[in-house]
Amino acid sequence: VQLVESGGGSVQAGGSLRLSCAASGYIYSTYYMAWFRQAPGKEREGVATTDSDGTTFYRDFAKGRFTSSLDNAKNTLYLQMYNLQPEDTAMYYCAADYWYRGFSGDEYNYWGQGTQVTVSS
Repeated sequence: VQLVESGGGSVQAGGSLRLSCAASGYIYSTYYMAWFRQAPGKEREGVATTDSDGTTFYRDFAKGRFTSSLDNAKNTLYLQMYNLQPEDTAMYYCAADYWYRGFSGDEYNYWGQGTQVTVSS
């Protein structure tokens, strides 16, 4: 499975971005995907998980501002982000796995290369 993120960029505080993660390769019918982010000097943290059936879970900081969704027909995961703040500045990654759903990044077997999100005040 190959994952390719896109959609990052630079926005001012209060702005919005939509990230995409296109999956290719052999994909089973049941799988789990997630968004992670890593800011400079900080540890990687989970943002949201989305199952192949659309079930989604969010970290507390993402609730109400971020929406993760999956288009199965396009094998693409999206992360719509609203009201972005400088503390959201980070490299955002998508990850996938056939067995694990959660916020422990070490458990995911497939990763994209990341897309940078920069929010200025």
